[in-house]
Amino acid sequence: MSDRFILLSGCSGGGKSTLLEELRRRGHTTVEEPGRRIVEGELAKGGTALPWLDLAAFARRAVAMALADREAMRGHPGYVFFDRGLIDAAAALEAAGAAVGLAELAAGHRYNSRVFLTPPWPEIYAADAGRRHDFAAALGEYERLVRVYPMLGYEPVLLPKVPVAARADFLIAQL
Repeated sequence: MSDRFILLSGCSGGGKSTLLEELRRRGHTTVEEPGRRIVEGELAKGGTALPWLDLAAFARRAVAMALADREAMRGHPGYVFFDRGLIDAAAALEAAGAAVGLAELAAGHRYNSRVFLTPPWPEIYAADAGRRHDFAAALGEYERLVRVYPMLGYEPVLLPKVPVAARADFLIAQL
């Protein structure tokens, strides 16, 4: 396990990327969400490994990217903040009906025991070219993650619905 690897997870559209940018601005090392990077690449090349076309292919790529991200940050000193990561990707793959061995995969690639979850926040939720699902789908994903993380031995910490600087202060204080 790497106590230095900090996961930001939770509801889609809940402010994870904004928080990650604030942490980066403060000098912390950050890793962008695998899903966003995959969607950007697939849209650019006309690919089909997109969550609204082929969720299983998308999630398999996200698992591989999350593993590569972890490996790339293995020797990095200090905290590394991940916008989503392996658990979110593997949970999505499992939800797509694939036999993934989520518990075994998660056990072999641990993050800090505290995972920081963005709660559903409809006031800031917005769909875009890379996030085409509606708020109801985001809630379903959130509910799945709220169940999965404790089952895998993580302690979920709900991030407050406050301005990004205060949210970052809260997160850092929890560490």
